[in-house]
Amino acid sequence: MEAVPLGEDSTVPHEWTMHTSVALDGESTCIAHARHLAADFLARVRAEHGLQVTTRAVDLTQLVVSELVTNARKYAPGPMLMDLRIIGDAVEVAVWDSDPVLPVARAVDPGRVGQHGLEIVMAVVQAFEVVREPVGKRITARVALLDGPGDAGAARRPQ
Repeated sequence: MEAVPLGEDSTVPHEWTMHTSVALDGESTCIAHARHLAADFLARVRAEHGLQVTTRAVDLTQLVVSELVTNARKYAPGPMLMDLRIIGDAVEVAVWDSDPVLPVARAVDPGRVGQHGLEIVMAVVQAFEVVREPVGKRITARVALLDGPGDAGAARRPQ
């Protein structure tokens, strides 16, 4: 993990962002590996930088990572890239895969079995974006690090 100053156009001037990136091989174990990397990344952000991260944020980040990596593995077999970045009071999860087809959330259908991953992701994130790349696409989702006022589970800044 390295700290990188944000650019002039950033919405969080004069702050630092922490990030990590990993190439995933697309094998069946890559989903669990990606979830563990996300949890470890947020634990390091807490421990090394004293940033507040709620238990709920860790859980939601792992859910988002799991859904995005699962979809990439299912629809674009082969290698993929995952980037985790702290921006302000959120963690940004970006997953690149080689399939140029952009995902589309389906209409709500309680009777449908499966294929709810994108709906779930969009329901729990602050922001969601899909961008076609020269090769494939990049899906980015932003998860709040802190719960709303009065919610339990916040990890406090070390004293």
